[in-house]
Amino acid sequence: MTHSSSHDIRETVEIRGHIIDSLILPKVLDAIMAAGGSFTIESIVVGQTRHDPSFARVVVAAPTAELLELILASISDHGATPVASHDCQLECADLLGAFPEGFYSTTNQRTEVRVGGQWIKVEQQEMDCGIVVDTTGKRARCVAMSDVQVGQRLVVGHAGVRVLPEERQRDSSHGFEFMNSAVSSEKPKGVATAQIARQLFEAKASGQKILIVGGPAIVHTGSVDHMSWLIRNGYVQKLFAGNALAAHDIEQAMFGTSLGVHLQSGDIIEAGHEHHLRAINRIRRLGGIRKAVEAQQLKSGIMYECVQNDVDFLLAGSIRDDGPLQEVITDALEAQRQMRERVQDVSFCLMIATTLHSIAVGNLLPAWVRVVCVDINPSTVIKLSDRGSWQTVGLVTDVEPFLRALVADLERRTL
Repeated sequence: MTHSSSHDIRETVEIRGHIIDSLILPKVLDAIMAAGGSFTIESIVVGQTRHDPSFARVVVAAPTAELLELILASISDHGATPVASHDCQLECADLLGAFPEGFYSTTNQRTEVRVGGQWIKVEQQEMDCGIVVDTTGKRARCVAMSDVQVGQRLVVGHAGVRVLPEERQRDSSHGFEFMNSAVSSEKPKGVATAQIARQLFEAKASGQKILIVGGPAIVHTGSVDHMSWLIRNGYVQKLFAGNALAAHDIEQAMFGTSLGVHLQSGDIIEAGHEHHLRAINRIRRLGGIRKAVEAQQLKSGIMYECVQNDVDFLLAGSIRDDGPLQEVITDALEAQRQMRERVQDVSFCLMIATTLHSIAVGNLLPAWVRVVCVDINPSTVIKLSDRGSWQTVGLVTDVEPFLRALVADLERRTL
């Protein structure tokens, strides 16, 4: 407890849930102090067992209204909700593709807004968005800045908004207890891979949607057969990638090479650097990946298996793409919109060897989607966490040994 001046402006907030073992209460108090405010713990009830929720009522004080608003904004991300029963404040968008000043910026945590005295769930939860509210139908949803339409009613300020943080998993038999430690290349890979395999197996068995976000290293490292097995056996419902993964996968199917290197012998093939361009050109002449499969000109590989097994794939382009393939979405905002729509029913996301696509998709996923990131570069996982995808657990390893062990484990489970 800290002391505050009699001239301070105050607001009382409540925090509920597993606020002790999930370290939510200490985070709230630290945020208040770090911002230059003070607090008084008015009351606190601590759960007696690991399953009992706790409750705290905290009086937040600051010397100015502006500072108090900043503090309330920062602690609301941890679920601290003002006690005062205010509806959310709404303001109409006056400019296409821009929020009103003072708009509420969302997190990836479950969020509710108070409309007409009732708390309603915010749909399509996503970080770094605004909240558009339909007061007639009493519905609210996240909206990206680029999708704001003139006249939409958007939440401004933090009054009437509450965040419901995800609780820390307390049952190690159902989670990634071992993997939730700091990112390190020194974790025993077999244990981590077995945990991922179990989660994939359980997700498939319960009918959950599994998303793979993949980079071209899957092809370069000779892992196409492993990924193809996952697709054929129902462990992939959606695939997000770029032009490179598809182009080199098709290169491998047509020429046996990736970046001009023969994947069976490791030899550099003369003029092999042209193979990916020739593969792209051949697909373009046939009218696209699906038509190439239908014409039996593409007979193997990741993209072939996606077409054959009705896997929903999305290829998002970049400024450096060769070709690109017809299915590649070259408009970045359109690719983002389609990704946003397609992740709504995803429960498990496995990101493999792609920094930019992993971060992009991580920004679109709500906090309750299980995310596993496998990369030889530990900074990929660190960047995901730094940008707010805190639910991500990471494994630092090369792609091929991981996928080989993952498939072997899943094969044993299906026997």
